[in-house]
Amino acid sequence: MKKALKVVLGTAIALATLASCGGNKKVINLWSFTDEVPGMVTAYKAAHPEFDWEINTTIIATTDGAYQPALDQALMNGGKDAPDMFTAEAAFVLKYTKGDMQEYAMPYANLGIDINKAIKDGDVAGYTVDIGTNTKGEVDALGYQATGGAFIYRRSLAKQVLGTDDPTKVAEILGSGSGNWDKFWEAGEKFKAAGMALVSGDGDIWHAVENSSDKGWIVDGKLYLDPKREAFLDISKKLTDEGLSNGTQDWQDAWFADMKDEGPKPCFGFFGPAWLINYTLAPNCGGSKAGEGTFGDWAICPSPVGFFWGGTWVLANAKMPEEKKEAVKALIEFITLDTSNDGLQYKWANGLMNEAGTKDAVGLGAVMAKSNGEVAFLGGQNMFDVFVPANQYANGKNLTQYDETINSIWRDQVRQYASGAKSRADAIADFKVAVADKLGLAY
Repeated sequence: MKKALKVVLGTAIALATLASCGGNKKVINLWSFTDEVPGMVTAYKAAHPEFDWEINTTIIATTDGAYQPALDQALMNGGKDAPDMFTAEAAFVLKYTKGDMQEYAMPYANLGIDINKAIKDGDVAGYTVDIGTNTKGEVDALGYQATGGAFIYRRSLAKQVLGTDDPTKVAEILGSGSGNWDKFWEAGEKFKAAGMALVSGDGDIWHAVENSSDKGWIVDGKLYLDPKREAFLDISKKLTDEGLSNGTQDWQDAWFADMKDEGPKPCFGFFGPAWLINYTLAPNCGGSKAGEGTFGDWAICPSPVGFFWGGTWVLANAKMPEEKKEAVKALIEFITLDTSNDGLQYKWANGLMNEAGTKDAVGLGAVMAKSNGEVAFLGGQNMFDVFVPANQYANGKNLTQYDETINSIWRDQVRQYASGAKSRADAIADFKVAVADKLGLAY
């Protein structure tokens, strides 16, 4: 997931690495792959003039895998330029909380945070805690946004085919919260008969399938193909053979075209979290107010199965100098755990952190519960009514540090099977070989 919240920075910070700070200045080194967390730190400094630490910021995009190797090298090199705080996204955060680089992640409790109380008071989504918890049961990382997923659908198409656009009624028709796809496929037949696509492409269902699996890609040190993930072969084939999708691939032009109703068939919906609405659907809907493109013609309801997609976790370097801990603690609490109405989480949830007034699903359920989640893009629907329970519905216990690589290989093989280029058995066999070649994991 590649997106960036455009935080209001005033005139304070450039997005490039700040000039190194010399002399006797107190410096915190912050590494990230977007400008989000640096912007949040700048907001903290602006609100707390007594905070007398300089922030030396390094931003390296994840493009072409550049961020992780650079971060890892900086952590291992240590010294005065080593990262004191750093961020990791869902695709690779387990490397730092449970995997090969875990020794560089400091438990929040070691910063002096009463983490169990903070998680309870903030109503932090369980999946984000699971992902941020190390193998000793200590919380090493938390996110500042919540990425539990919902089904995002076109109101006009729902009325035409299902007879209603009411999220509660649509949820019942689609089998929301049922834990299976039966009713969703039944509804899909109605859209097919109406000459419409149920979803844009198989990627719109993949994340729901991936995160609802019972086990992850690696079990007892070996590659494992969970039956629910294996069933994605059949789902993708069904979408293709039965014309239930427009056959798009996520993040490509045809996928974006479906968002503005310019695909070969009208597309009923997409599965995703709040960021997909704010930073992908809205900018690609063909308008900026009701009556333009598909703006305002959307609503959300719970997914048939619980899932999340994406997210960024904030970590502290376990090897940082002792004198920096109090300052890093203050920043991490501000970014991830502050439930006050003056805190970042509340301001972000209510659209007060950027010029566009963009509201987002934040990491603290307690904050969303007291916030106004009404969004014009969703026809005025309060998105928090859906996303707060969605965040609790998601599962964070079936991930591994190699998911980004394995997912890419798996989805490539699934596409080849769905298109008829390979048999089902060959796609699975080739998947196993490719993972073994890339990661050395036996099946």
